[in-house]
Amino acid sequence: MDILLAGIVGGSTYALLAVGVSLIFGVSNIVNFAQGSVFAAGGMLGWFFAEVLGWQLWAVLLGVIVFTSLLGFVIYLIAVRPLRAAPGIAVLLATFAAGIIIDNTSQRVFGAETRRFPPLLERSNLELFGFRFGTIAIVIIGVAVVCVTVLAIVLAKTRVGRAIRATSQDAEAAAQMGIPVARIQAVSFVVASALGGVAGVLVGMYFSNVSPSMGFTAGIQAFAAATIGGLGSLPGAIVGGLVLGVAEAFGVALWGDSVRQLITFGALILVLWIRPNGILGRRSTTASEPMTGTFFGAGKPVRLNRWVAVGLIAAGALVPLIAGDYLLRTGALVWIYALFALSVTLAGGFAGQIVLGQAGALAIGAYTSALLVTQAGWDFWASFVAAGLVAAIFSVVITAPTWRLRGHYVSMATLATGAFIAALALNLGGITNGARGIFGIPRPTVFGLSVNSATGMYLLTFAILVLALLVVSGLGSSHLGRTWAAVREDEIAAAASGIHPAAYKSLAFGLGSVLAGFAGALYAAQVTFIEPSQFGISLSVLAVTIAILGGLRAPMGAIVGAVILVGIPELFRPLADWRLLFYGVVLLLLILLRPQGIWARSDRVLGRRRRRASVESEVVS
Repeated sequence: MDILLAGIVGGSTYALLAVGVSLIFGVSNIVNFAQGSVFAAGGMLGWFFAEVLGWQLWAVLLGVIVFTSLLGFVIYLIAVRPLRAAPGIAVLLATFAAGIIIDNTSQRVFGAETRRFPPLLERSNLELFGFRFGTIAIVIIGVAVVCVTVLAIVLAKTRVGRAIRATSQDAEAAAQMGIPVARIQAVSFVVASALGGVAGVLVGMYFSNVSPSMGFTAGIQAFAAATIGGLGSLPGAIVGGLVLGVAEAFGVALWGDSVRQLITFGALILVLWIRPNGILGRRSTTASEPMTGTFFGAGKPVRLNRWVAVGLIAAGALVPLIAGDYLLRTGALVWIYALFALSVTLAGGFAGQIVLGQAGALAIGAYTSALLVTQAGWDFWASFVAAGLVAAIFSVVITAPTWRLRGHYVSMATLATGAFIAALALNLGGITNGARGIFGIPRPTVFGLSVNSATGMYLLTFAILVLALLVVSGLGSSHLGRTWAAVREDEIAAAASGIHPAAYKSLAFGLGSVLAGFAGALYAAQVTFIEPSQFGISLSVLAVTIAILGGLRAPMGAIVGAVILVGIPELFRPLADWRLLFYGVVLLLLILLRPQGIWARSDRVLGRRRRRASVESEVVS
């Protein structure tokens, strides 16, 4: 009974978060990645009000509701409203970036350490049928029930509620009926954020601690709960929250706290496999593909003259003549991250499918290579090939059932896969050595000689990157590349032409995973030590940011993005604590201002050139 009660209490907080996720998804067809960050900000602010200012519980909740409501409105104003006409992937990534900014701003304001939440209510003062529980459990369940009931009444009985329901069913028809859709969407963000803030306080009270970094996992748990119940269904969000909370409680009781994320991400993948519409969700009737299209395809990649390309390769190879060891080690890392980002370019830029969990494939590659060379005595190059193959097979097999889906589901499946793999590495201690990691990974050998020097690793990683760049560029201009482009530009038209979009997307994802696996093998050899926390979501975010910064359709853009986001910050190590905040701001600005990236000509420039060519043609004729 204790475990069941713990599950219901935890599930109640998931339900509050999941209701917010479903509300926004239902009204705006957006997966709000910042919801978890609002939850964490609410928890930290609740700690500040209660511990530092000494406020009572009612005042803490009121203050958090006001603050997180304003935060939700700001998220809508900055990250969502400017992108209303853009495909869903733009808004998803914008809220992703907003979440990173909120998390890291919170860390700068409150500090990165975990804070003890003051005991505002008794934890073990009641007894029923022989088991003890506290007022806090009753309050958490009660607050969740009251919040959801009030929201249900508002939706059913008030004018605003009817407008929200109408917008949820058909935004265009609602607009034609005079409903201010934009204002309704803003209201949904405000309400969802207020619920998230309340959930943050309740979780802080129940677990007696809060931290600015607890938002991402909570956000994914909320999405998992909402998906289990049925995205867009408020009753489904409650059911999903309770199911996930109870499952986690029993799993943690049986196998320990380390399986919590394994259960969450495993449950999400399982639901996407078996019943993507959830327990109470409606079958999706989406006619268009919101996650692809021409948003990131705007503009064309800059093409290098052949001799300029040869000159750049020669210049890169000659860097060791003038650079010291530190700069060369940084350069090797830049080339590894560029190879990693190239995997995102292949799937996202060529086939139009954004992948958000590519750190999982990198982790598989790193662990495969490290285990083979340290435990099985394999040569580095054999382990290098195995790393790419195992990463591709594992990633494709896990996500295979989701490629038939559309919309946000595939990207979320890749995100869940990446997080699931990191959680798996933590829990398979007998194979991966768990949190202790793998030490003493040897350097690669070339013709029997160990590549121990900084110069050797720099040249090795540079050569592999150049080779991968040539292969990826060749794929982009091949028949296969043109087929990917057809799928990317118009999936429905491609399908009508006899192309199987899911198969071609899966192929691009698999080939991208090969590159990520290769990058993982090089990463393990470069750093000589790996452990699960190195392959968290921030690594996937970094890969996506690098690819978008350089230009998602431009293979060369991966190198440009890696130099800017990995190389330059590496030279400013004293500012390392601000790095993720920097990434978040850059990602948001790119999505808003230059979605085509740096290594691409904008449509405006292309338009001017076309008009000039047209005028010159008329003059000649």
